[in-house]
Amino acid sequence: MASSAVLSGAVVAAAVTAVINSVLARRSTRIEERSRVRNTLAEAYQAYADYREFPYAIRRRRTDQKEAERIRLSEELRKVQSRISYYQAWTQAESPETGAAYSELITAVRRIAGGAMHEAWKAPGLENDEGMNIGPDRVNLTDLRPAEEKFIAAVEKHVVAITSPWWKRTITLIQSSALALRKRGTKV
Repeated sequence: MASSAVLSGAVVAAAVTAVINSVLARRSTRIEERSRVRNTLAEAYQAYADYREFPYAIRRRRTDQKEAERIRLSEELRKVQSRISYYQAWTQAESPETGAAYSELITAVRRIAGGAMHEAWKAPGLENDEGMNIGPDRVNLTDLRPAEEKFIAAVEKHVVAITSPWWKRTITLIQSSALALRKRGTKV
């Protein structure tokens, strides 16, 4: 009888250990996933930020090597555009809401900073240090702020959603489904 009590105690201890290890492994996986998603979304924002710096880079281009500068800046812009395309696809696949916010951000930066780049190419390159200070009278990107805020809000919402405990995600899913059904006129 005593040996079966020891055996059943050992079985219970093994089961408890397995459950604890499983919970810890799941938590570790969620933490790693959150880190991966946060890093990739930060890289997506960095690609956007790199693009928005080009009006300044074009205005500050070297005047002693015009052709080389034109090629250098065009090549750098091509690399940034390629990264942006990648992150547009990635954000859309990761979360349609985050992808839509990123696409809106990129549409805005291409319109606003792209227009500023167009004007910068028309202006002569800088010949002295005084021209390095480029004010909003020459490059004004303040209209990008609403799209930036919308993207950051979508990122925050997505990161919280993918890292909240399973039971919170389940409750949120049920609530979202019930709300959608009510909007369609279905009784819940």
